[in-house]
Amino acid sequence: MLKVGLTGGIATGKSHILSLLRELGCEVSDADDFAHAAIAPGAPAYDEILGEFGRGMLAGDGTIDRAQLAREVFADSERRARLNEIVHPRVYEAWTRWFAEVEARNPDAIAIVDAALLIETGSYRRFDFLVVVYCTLQQQVERLMSRNHLSREEALARIEAQMPTSEKLKYADYTIDTSTDYEHTRSQVEQLYTRLQKEQKS
Repeated sequence: MLKVGLTGGIATGKSHILSLLRELGCEVSDADDFAHAAIAPGAPAYDEILGEFGRGMLAGDGTIDRAQLAREVFADSERRARLNEIVHPRVYEAWTRWFAEVEARNPDAIAIVDAALLIETGSYRRFDFLVVVYCTLQQQVERLMSRNHLSREEALARIEAQMPTSEKLKYADYTIDTSTDYEHTRSQVEQLYTRLQKEQKS
């Protein structure tokens, strides 16, 4: 089984790339899904987050208000690092179990995990290949403003809180540029899939 990490800055189009790779036949998983499960009521990280950040992080239904938590940590690098310390180990455990499940049912799979912090946490080393998705800064800002209903200043703050794209690209085995049209993006993904198939067979 080939293990592939997919990463990139916020609002660069990682989820779209992941969906295209699924269409082509890859086994895919989004680390955000693992993170959401890790902070659900009853999960270990739930109590830790409330203990660290307070019950003001709760939504009306008793779940953690992820938008409120994001506002809390994006403004403070130390708080953000603490949140990652709580959540990331649980996410890593979950995707390790997922890889084992995929390999058990399909030893020849190309298994891809989409995760924002693969490079920052050093987790990229656990993958056979790393794909970095990127676009222009202006496009990131516009997409983030539209998707998360943020002001331009808020969108920029979230982007600037992450590792710069230029740094992420230094770690890439493969890259996908989502700054152009849909057809060009899909063509790049199809080329990537062909290359990964060759890697899997080699």
